[in-house]
Amino acid sequence: MNLADGIADALAYIEENLDGELTVGEIAARAYISEFHFQRVFSAICGLTVGKYVRNRRLTLAARELAGGGVKVTDVAMKYGYGSMEGFSRAFARFHGVSPSDVLAGASAKSFPPLKPKIKSEANGMEFRIAHKEAFTVFGLCREFSNDTAYQEIPAWWDEHLASKNRPVMGRFGVCIDTDGEHFDYLIADEYRPWEELPEGCVARSFGAGDWAVFPCNVTTLQDTNTRMWGEWLPSQREYRLRANMNIELYDTPEEKYCELWLPVEKVRQA
Repeated sequence: MNLADGIADALAYIEENLDGELTVGEIAARAYISEFHFQRVFSAICGLTVGKYVRNRRLTLAARELAGGGVKVTDVAMKYGYGSMEGFSRAFARFHGVSPSDVLAGASAKSFPPLKPKIKSEANGMEFRIAHKEAFTVFGLCREFSNDTAYQEIPAWWDEHLASKNRPVMGRFGVCIDTDGEHFDYLIADEYRPWEELPEGCVARSFGAGDWAVFPCNVTTLQDTNTRMWGEWLPSQREYRLRANMNIELYDTPEEKYCELWLPVEKVRQA
């Protein structure tokens, strides 16, 4: 099964289980990819996180049931995974712009239909190269981020870091390392020099020798390149597959425009 078919199976699985338990791990398993990478691929292809997609679909179905009448708001809230009326009402109003009781009384609500994304079979014009790198170690500042909010929070942390006058690291690397599928560690890091003592508050991380898919870009195109890397290049790949739950950003210096995105890959063994 290729990744495009896997995403389609994952979306079908979501649809079949909106009124039951859903975890990202179970959804990602339908695409035969790790939670860490699945969430990046899903966001790039579908334009929103897995969690937000599931919430939007559940709130759409909840509104449909309320509009049909003959149901209790509390029963609908529990059916679609909300443990409290307060949480359900808040999420419902935020999405639909009206309360559950308003819809029960006849008010109209929004609709978020199931997605059927068109996944490109080729990453046309996307520049990349495969580079073998020997084992290396980085050290830096580390924070944990949620996959749901990382796109907004990591750039803000970089701004905070670059504005600081006392930086223990310059920031040659930005390193994402999976922790539990839902969260990941992000390091603002430099290359580790073993003869020097680690600065206070810093940690070190080591990576074994292996191949990397390298995507050149600049600061202004980094997020677009990142989206195309996950949403076009990876699903269209037949020669390489991912080999580790991580990825790296390389900057000449944080103040310079040129940078690279690195994905750890390995050759697909032909049957």
